[in-house]
Amino acid sequence: MQIEGTWPSGYRTKLLHIAREAMELPGLRLFARPLYRRYFHRPYADGNLYYGIFASHAQAQEQAQRFSSGALPCSYDVEAAGRLYRAQLHRLRICDYAAMFWLERALADGARRIFDLGGHIGLAYYAFGRYLDLPEDLDWCVHDVPRVMAAGQQWAQQHDGRGSLRFSADALEADGSDLLISSGALQYLDYSLPELLARLRRPPPGVLFNLTPMHPLESYFTLQNLGIAVCPYRITGIPQMLADMEALGYVLRDRWDLPERQLRIPFEPEYAIDRYYGFYFRRATETNLL
Repeated sequence: MQIEGTWPSGYRTKLLHIAREAMELPGLRLFARPLYRRYFHRPYADGNLYYGIFASHAQAQEQAQRFSSGALPCSYDVEAAGRLYRAQLHRLRICDYAAMFWLERALADGARRIFDLGGHIGLAYYAFGRYLDLPEDLDWCVHDVPRVMAAGQQWAQQHDGRGSLRFSADALEADGSDLLISSGALQYLDYSLPELLARLRRPPPGVLFNLTPMHPLESYFTLQNLGIAVCPYRITGIPQMLADMEALGYVLRDRWDLPERQLRIPFEPEYAIDRYYGFYFRRATETNLL
């Protein structure tokens, strides 16, 4: 199967979609699986291809390393990652509004230390800052992979007029923060959000995450071809997330669906996701607030 060459990007996407649909027909699956696997690890300008089901991050990473002998690395820590999503610096998406609402409430209640887990170059900081009156004493700390943070520090030198943004290589710096936020990043971590929170001496009173792939029942990993890399991709079962957060003393305050985002893994229909999610939690001792 070869769907590339001089086809415009939109046509390539449509052709690939048609080809994947056809390949999953019962009579073609035996031949389609190895063809799709061969295509999966190649650079793909439109990104967001998925492959396989794995029980752990380690298993998915091992498979990604097999693909790394091809044209794509098996890590998000590449220079190209720091150049992704620049359009989001200047506008909000529909999926951002619920998260911005709860951030505004937290700031109004006195939150000043924001820990942005997987915050890229400060996407939420810049985008939300166009609409919110961010306090002067705000401390917004982003944690991400080294090359992305380096790009963020360089960008901030010319674009962070407030001077409230900084970067940290240590996820444990979330300790003592007022609010932990994460948007579209939990799926790329080699640890889960509850695992990080359990390691903190002073867990944040509020936890807000958005644009997260979650399955109604199952937790598992797949591989994602981002176009620039092939990486393990975490899907958390909603029951597991709720149970883990409750065990840490958190109470669910809000939850929203994002049907504009879906996930489909070829040949694995039972693991399909028809929407992504956002959640806002408060620690039980803080539920009288917000």
